[in-house]
Amino acid sequence: MRVPQIEERQVDTLGNRGVTETVRLDSVHKVYKRGSTSVAALAGVSVAFHQGTFTAVMGPSGSGKSTLLHCAAGLDEPTSGSVVIDGVSLKGKSETELTLLRRDKIGFIFQAFNLLPALTVEQNVVLPLQMAGRRPNRNFVRQVIADVGLSDRAGHHPAELSGGQQQRVAIARALVSQPAVIFADEPTGALDTRTAREVLTLLSDSVSKGGQTIVMVTHDPVAASYADRVVFLADGQVATEMYNPTASAVAEQMTHLGDAVAARTGAAVGSM
Repeated sequence: MRVPQIEERQVDTLGNRGVTETVRLDSVHKVYKRGSTSVAALAGVSVAFHQGTFTAVMGPSGSGKSTLLHCAAGLDEPTSGSVVIDGVSLKGKSETELTLLRRDKIGFIFQAFNLLPALTVEQNVVLPLQMAGRRPNRNFVRQVIADVGLSDRAGHHPAELSGGQQQRVAIARALVSQPAVIFADEPTGALDTRTAREVLTLLSDSVSKGGQTIVMVTHDPVAASYADRVVFLADGQVATEMYNPTASAVAEQMTHLGDAVAARTGAAVGSM
């Protein structure tokens, strides 16, 4: 059993140059126009996610977590700044180019499992490869399905699986294309505590044993404690980060962030 050691520090803009950066965001701003007003969802985020690491992204409601994930994954275009995935800059890419890049370099895991009910486990897992025109390596596919503990369910349909098993299929589907990075958005939000723990252990093992890079948005301090590192957002900016986190330390940090945001919001309202 590991004994986590807590280390908190202000984020070094891109940090750790000696390690391969799978994803890098430089001074990313994202501003949404709402009528005559502008809302800054991201206000100059610079952060790197390194190869073979598991990072959780957390913050109070409205802090920019989902926007960061969407910009990092090429699902949304930053207003300014740059995003680089596996050495490829997203700036200036067409929607077709972005689609191909996401297909080849990115895996996604969401709270909703997004499985096709008419397909079996194995068919759901290989579907992205087939859509990309890539011939699946059946031995590798079976190995990935075995790694997520579903060898005896490969011929079953989603309706015949538990929620945890369905999320394991989604993880296998993300892993089978061997992406540079997997983005996970609240992957355990629909699962019970025991099943969530099993899924988080599986994600952690894919990093420690398989060298996968994972960036996970979560609101749950327990889920975040499975990561190597937690990046905390507040008001669209990176506030701080924590390495080898524990659930209690993450929860305490979230409380401080929430109090600080509430205080700033209250001061802003009071000055109107």
